Amino acid sequence: MLTLDYANCLADRVGPHGLDPARLQPGAEGHAACAHLTGLLARSRGSGWERWRELPFDPMRSSHLAAVHAAAERRRGRFDNLVVLGIGGSALGNSALQCALRPPTWNLLSTDERGGRPRLFVLDNVDPAHVGATLDFCAAHGGLERTLFNVVSKSGETAETAAQFMIVRAMLADALGPRARENVVAITDPERGTMRAICDAEGYDTLPVPEGVGGRFSVLSPVGLFSAVMCGIDAAALLDGAADMDRRCSDPDLPKNPAAMLAFLLVELGTRKGKPNHVLMPYCNALYGFADWFRQLWAESLGKRVDRQGEEVFAGFTPIKALGATDQHSQIQLYREGPNDKVIGFLEVGDFGRDVPIPAGLGVEAIAYLEGKTLGTLLNAEKRATEYALVESQRPNFTIRFPCVDERHVGEFICLWEVATAYAGLMLNVDAYDQPAVETGKQATFGLMGRAGYEKHLRRVEAALVETPHKM
Repeated sequence: MLTLDYANCLADRVGPHGLDPARLQPGAEGHAACAHLTGLLARSRGSGWERWRELPFDPMRSSHLAAVHAAAERRRGRFDNLVVLGIGGSALGNSALQCALRPPTWNLLSTDERGGRPRLFVLDNVDPAHVGATLDFCAAHGGLERTLFNVVSKSGETAETAAQFMIVRAMLADALGPRARENVVAITDPERGTMRAICDAEGYDTLPVPEGVGGRFSVLSPVGLFSAVMCGIDAAALLDGAADMDRRCSDPDLPKNPAAMLAFLLVELGTRKGKPNHVLMPYCNALYGFADWFRQLWAESLGKRVDRQGEEVFAGFTPIKALGATDQHSQIQLYREGPNDKVIGFLEVGDFGRDVPIPAGLGVEAIAYLEGKTLGTLLNAEKRATEYALVESQRPNFTIRFPCVDERHVGEFICLWEVATAYAGLMLNVDAYDQPAVETGKQATFGLMGRAGYEKHLRRVEAALVETPHKM
């Protein structure tokens, strides 16, 4: 199972920049707060926007797994390419799962080497060069007839995903005619919304975005599981890991509850010790996609202007991604000698699944110490050395350890951060499930693109961004 080592966040390691260990002991403030908040989350789980807590458990688990596997089985061997159309929570989890659990060369492998599974492309932006190049590749390698498009949108009105879908729909109609519907699987609201109406009219196969599961908490629903299963990832093992972690994160005893501990450390260090910048630094390329996933989860959930009572608080933390050992040669200079306003979270892997030995015999004294070692040993030594260097500079840091990177441990990791986010929202007294600032940008985009009913948003944009001489 995953472990959380937080010793380097405490005052006996990093002096006044760390937390007093006594605050974590039974009867102390942190311990009592954990017990109270665990009780609140136990009462609210499975309701409102906290239905995501039930995704690893029946009946949602069995229902989603059955639907996802059935949809994937109907398409087994029929497609060379799978293209996910989505943005934010409708895409980041898909990319992170693929990055963690499939080889980095997946799309370069032959069909046989992929076991008949498709290549995966996640179009999480509307950059025309990126979208156009991806569609061109699919047309040239397998053709549109052997390309499956997975459109992920609860409402169908998100401008980026809607635009992608409109382009793809027209291309498929031109190439395949009435058969085009067989090349689309939509993950959307099961009952209502624009995309639901389109799917019903066009006859597209659909999977549900579950009620009460927001985008950034949806990776363990069909939103993330369909593309994962299509590429051979074990969805049941992902949910098993999440269920195991959820049970650990339901313990009222702070030292036994990794999500409560993680949230308490980051919130306290962020608000009381002046460290609002939170870095996630995997020492494993496969886990780098989860640094992107974490950034959305942490930023969008906790960055709020007002608290639950409507008072202005300007809460939240800035999530930052880094990669070990790459960013030892760039960002660590800032983290050690720049402002002491960060908490660095390391991801460490015990067994990489393979290792690469470093040969002996070069005969160069300066690098002879590397001979006979392995790259895995070197990478973990780099992590340990960086951890030490940060402690020397009194920079708080913690480590989440993976015994190995597989479905079960990835499921644990996802659940850990999702539950930690729920705890952190309560600690900050903000709504972790809304995103009003994101909605403002969406409405302004509608106005700029000429959507009826959003003329006032266009006028506001034009008034705020009126042409001035202050440009070069």
